[in-house]
Amino acid sequence: MYRINLETLKKWKTKPHRKPLIIRGARQVGKTWLMKEFGKAAFEQTVYLNFDGNATLKSIFTASSDPAQILSGIEIYIGHKISLPDTLLIFDEVQEVPQALSALKYFYEQKPEIPIICAGSLLGIALHEGTSFPVGKVEFLNLYPMTYEEFLLGLGQKTLVDLLHSGQTSLMAGFKEKYIEYLRLYYYIGGMPEAVAQYLETKDLGQVRAIQEQILAAYEQDFSKHAPNHVVPRIRMVWNSLLSQLAKENKKFIYGLLRQGARAKEFEEAILWLSDCGLIHKVSRCTVPELPLKAFEDLKTFKLYVLDVGLLGAMARLQPQVLLEGSTLFTQYKGALTEQYVLQQLLSSQDIQVAYYTNNTNTAEIDFLLDTGASLIPLEVKAEENLRAKSLRAYCDKYKPAIALRTSMSDYRKEDWLTNIPLYAMDSWQRFV
Repeated sequence: MYRINLETLKKWKTKPHRKPLIIRGARQVGKTWLMKEFGKAAFEQTVYLNFDGNATLKSIFTASSDPAQILSGIEIYIGHKISLPDTLLIFDEVQEVPQALSALKYFYEQKPEIPIICAGSLLGIALHEGTSFPVGKVEFLNLYPMTYEEFLLGLGQKTLVDLLHSGQTSLMAGFKEKYIEYLRLYYYIGGMPEAVAQYLETKDLGQVRAIQEQILAAYEQDFSKHAPNHVVPRIRMVWNSLLSQLAKENKKFIYGLLRQGARAKEFEEAILWLSDCGLIHKVSRCTVPELPLKAFEDLKTFKLYVLDVGLLGAMARLQPQVLLEGSTLFTQYKGALTEQYVLQQLLSSQDIQVAYYTNNTNTAEIDFLLDTGASLIPLEVKAEENLRAKSLRAYCDKYKPAIALRTSMSDYRKEDWLTNIPLYAMDSWQRFV
């Protein structure tokens, strides 16, 4: 298995003013695997420390904030000396020991030569709740489920990925059916590493679904175990409504679908909890497409997506036989799977903000607005080869964006006002604009 963020970590290692790195992401997206694999690939030695339920490690970090003393304690704990700077220190489930997070400041200031990477499944919750945090003394990396291209690499299809990166759009079109065949498979399996590994080992979609259901069950257990008791019922209501919310023609989140008379104030904490865990992605509406996008978002109106297209299919009890039914898979649930897939590929870019656009009368909607920092790019998502783009055309006539994108099952084409990117190439969308 391969993750593109291995290259990101290698660049982090060689930065002249490197800071301790915190990897953020939902449970089971592969944070531990990534850190350990990076240690194997780039260092002579890796020291892996898991803070979950570890009283000894907690005592090391609560006894002192001095990096020298902490290192001495770690050496006693692991039973051997640490060779610096050829050793990578990994702090896993670091949210369990807030003092370890606070200590990162002192490591950066006093021992900057020591490479440290941290992760935690519920780290977002810990930070939001006010855990002492070394502001400005750490770097962040967001980790999401495997992208479509990482999925292809896992399946041994490196030549198909290389072709996507080559920009040879005519040749890409010649292998369209092969790309779509694997894309249907990705829609079902998704990007959760354990589900992908199960498929690679068994080629059994039934066993893949069993893994997905186990992951979903573990998330629901987290609700009861880690969320405040008074919020748990509302978290479950939001979580269980996601499929029906996305299956609507208008995918805007409607509180009334949770229960009759439900109000935003009642569910804000529940939505924030799910977001901090990385289990949902909130995409807010924007009616004024100007930079910076964050300044013009309507935070009261939004769509909620889950973290992975395969898990969304599992929540919908999508059956394996739909893979045999051609393109109908892509239009299941009014294109919800396709929008979910596209958002996953966009988030993997790391350096963009995403919203969606409607005009003031809600008569025109653009599925996603991409803030690259330098420009806003409208993106319309089509589940099939239907190339009508009335809303996108109206948006372009009014706002004159330098770039406008549509993604669909159609081949790559560049017109005067619009570029169409095949759905199977969305992981590399920036190469085509």
